[in-house]
Amino acid sequence: MNSEILVTGAAGFIGFHLSQKLLEAGRHVIGLDNINDYYDPELKYNRLAQTGIRKKDISEGKVVSSTKYSNFKFYKTDLSNQKKLNDIFEKHKITKVVNLAAQAGVRYSLSNPHAYLKSNLEGFLNILEACRHHSVEHLVFASSSSVYGLNKQMPFSVHDNVDHPVSLYAASKKSNELMAHSYSYLYNMSVSGLRFFTVYGPWGRPDMALFLFVDAILKDKPIQVFNNGQMKRDFTYVDDIVQGIIRVLDKPAKKNADWDGYKPDPSSSSAAYRIYNIGNNKPVQLLDFIKAIESSLGKTARKVMMPLQAGDVPETWADVNELINQVDYKPETDIESGVKSFIDWYLDYYGLKRT
Repeated sequence: MNSEILVTGAAGFIGFHLSQKLLEAGRHVIGLDNINDYYDPELKYNRLAQTGIRKKDISEGKVVSSTKYSNFKFYKTDLSNQKKLNDIFEKHKITKVVNLAAQAGVRYSLSNPHAYLKSNLEGFLNILEACRHHSVEHLVFASSSSVYGLNKQMPFSVHDNVDHPVSLYAASKKSNELMAHSYSYLYNMSVSGLRFFTVYGPWGRPDMALFLFVDAILKDKPIQVFNNGQMKRDFTYVDDIVQGIIRVLDKPAKKNADWDGYKPDPSSSSAAYRIYNIGNNKPVQLLDFIKAIESSLGKTARKVMMPLQAGDVPETWADVNELINQVDYKPETDIESGVKSFIDWYLDYYGLKRT
């Protein structure tokens, strides 16, 4: 049997793009997603349809074979269902795992904290246990730039301490890093964590700024500009993210023979454990981001200036040197091209035209 890659969160934004890229390269993929209603499930079903997984064929816990890719199978299930997860590992020859399934969103965590414990902690523990008991060669898991919290030194470096998160979402992602390290150390597992920096692009999430801004501008509604526009984000196009994930996936983490417990470097370990930033390494002012949207749409936004929101940080900037050095990571998409690609998709998806 061909070795298979498990992608959790396969109906999600990044998981969909990753699965598609792997499938087009001829690799065998098992997709998993609970298709929850954090945002419109129809968008998730429509992403899956692009990979030949039809909504009418999906039912809880049952395997669905793609009508487009002979090398793709999909399960609708939740990571908290430990029995079903183990059944999937028993049935398939899973040698690598990319865990992207999680309860996302910083602001949502302020009002729905328990959702983060079930998905991001209990679910991730089940992934770790399954990888441990089925001798998975490499686990790559999604962390987040939000773990940097109160850190002020820019750009954010994986060599810096990250013990001061400012949201439960960030704390759950930091917890994932700690859990992954302990399993790597105890069970000689190869694990790599990726701290994603503000991913955007076609098929993006409706709760993210780009989607919200485009939707509001087209409907002649005002947009909320937080921190009075004094925000910077290391916006990273989804295709650049996906090429980085695949390069990391194909280079399992190894023990760092030079790691020193007297001067512990958070990015590696005497265990087979690595942490990487994955971003564009070019922070963009929020107001410049909005200008790129306005330029592509040919329409001016009505801006409502707002204070910094609880759980947010004013600036992110990824130091990606470790990713460059280890896997020759090369983010190439500029903000104007990336924004245009998203807007082209958005207009096509909703059957709209530029003004």
